[in-house]
Amino acid sequence: MPELKLSTRAPLPFPGRARGPRAGRMRRLALLLALVLAPLAHAGEGMPADALGPLLAGEFALQSGQLEEAARWYLEAARGASDDVPLAERATRIAILANDDAVAGRALALWRERAPESPAMRAASATLALRGGHLRRAGSELEALLASGDLRAWRYAAMALNGGREPRDTARVLERLVRRGAIPADIAAWQEFGRMALRLDDPKLARRIMDEVVRRFPGEPRVALLRATQLQQAGQGEQARRILAQVEPQAEGDPEIRAMLAMAYEAARDLPAAARVMAQGPQDTSTYGVRASLLARAGDTAELAALYQELAADAARPDPSRRLLLGRIAEFLERPAEALDWYRGVPGGPQRTEARMRIAVVLHTLDRQDEAYAEARALQDDAALADEVRRDAYLLEAEMRQRQGDPQGELEVLGRGLAAWPDDPALLYARGLAWERQDRIDRAEADLRRVLVVDPENVAALNALGYTLADRTDRFREALELIDRARTAEPDNGAIVDSYGWVLYRLGRTQEALVELRRAWGLMKDPEVAAHLGEVLWTLGRRAEARRYFEEARALDPDNRALRRALRQFGISLEPAAAPADPAGHAEVP
Repeated sequence: MPELKLSTRAPLPFPGRARGPRAGRMRRLALLLALVLAPLAHAGEGMPADALGPLLAGEFALQSGQLEEAARWYLEAARGASDDVPLAERATRIAILANDDAVAGRALALWRERAPESPAMRAASATLALRGGHLRRAGSELEALLASGDLRAWRYAAMALNGGREPRDTARVLERLVRRGAIPADIAAWQEFGRMALRLDDPKLARRIMDEVVRRFPGEPRVALLRATQLQQAGQGEQARRILAQVEPQAEGDPEIRAMLAMAYEAARDLPAAARVMAQGPQDTSTYGVRASLLARAGDTAELAALYQELAADAARPDPSRRLLLGRIAEFLERPAEALDWYRGVPGGPQRTEARMRIAVVLHTLDRQDEAYAEARALQDDAALADEVRRDAYLLEAEMRQRQGDPQGELEVLGRGLAAWPDDPALLYARGLAWERQDRIDRAEADLRRVLVVDPENVAALNALGYTLADRTDRFREALELIDRARTAEPDNGAIVDSYGWVLYRLGRTQEALVELRRAWGLMKDPEVAAHLGEVLWTLGRRAEARRYFEEARALDPDNRALRRALRQFGISLEPAAAPADPAGHAEVP
């Protein structure tokens, strides 16, 4: 399975104890009962029989990833349950998610009839109008929504615009709202719509919004940060940095502005400046940790060493968190012996467990593999530790063996872990990764399917398996069903939107894929998303634009597998990378 899809980018899949098969069945039953009983309670006298059957059929279709079928059943259920607003709303949302505009329009008509003043309904109506190319209607709907006086109205309007398919159409409707003064005098609203203009790659609209923001909110530091981001995106990095420098005096006494300014510098890829900003004001272990991370990523070992010395001088008292941080900085500075001393000096509590994990990692770094593995096994065998910690020790040892280039050892460790915790989702998930790296897609699929037997609603596994089938096999329809199940749970998850765009591309639905991949890029600046966008654009003959996204992917991760595969497939040679000191690309607004 692709590295980012299953590890870095997938939502953290297993934060707590693994649920067994019985728990998974009970959870599904509870969900189904909630879906059935909620409309019953709302209806007062009970749901009509001609609505209950379609509702059950719709829910089963939804759980199977059959979104188009689920939308039709939910529409029938909504028709059978007169005056039921939540059911009409759910039918509309499922149809929108299924990209079935006809069914969505019929469900929306029921929703409008039952709740004509609902801001959520107006937002859905605007989304459908936008998707259908009816821009004037979409604009009118959003103007009415924004004029309603509801404090949530601008958030609903933003959701409606984010649901559009064509960035140019969305930009035109947003421009209308700005031109007609429809956006409320709320800086948070203007920030959101300013971010949206940047994501839409419409510099003219972004400038117009920025000019209006400056006029409405003079002297507001968040406005300056938004302006700097706009300039950064336009390639005017020096001017952007001058504006950020002007905000710095205001950050010293305001932790919120300080954090936002540091994020702006980070987005502009000026990590030393971000670290300098975080050094202002009172310091604690958290701020020290942020500074250390920024300096390490910037490769500024001199400043990192100075920070290390400052913290070490004040480490006489056995503060577990501070000693953990000193250990991590020592690792960054490639002082593993000192890191071991700090970790071994962590006195107790939850930090002690983390320190023991780090000891194993440092021993591995020192090429003392046998000691590292022994440390991991000691954690695995420590009955006094929580099950999750012991389980994580298997994952740690497996990762160390992978880095050592020992794929069979990695599988053996995960096998031992699964012998201790049969069907543990995290261990199965990790073994799926291991099988994929060995191109054993059949074994990878088997482990991911076992995760779904234990936890059928596990979004990470649904997305991972769906993407794997789309990317590494020709079972595209099956992949789409799995990804649709994940989309139902998390429709705005960038990794899942990317998976959806990719499977549409593999199905030959290239224009639809482009829309979804652009949306994924707006949600997360990720090298794999950029590589996918580049490949789709290259296929469509838009090669200059494709190269821009390939460059974006390379700037984020030059070794990304999706990027390397696309460049090799199309025989593309990129220009030498720009110097790191010259930041480029699209910065995210803090």
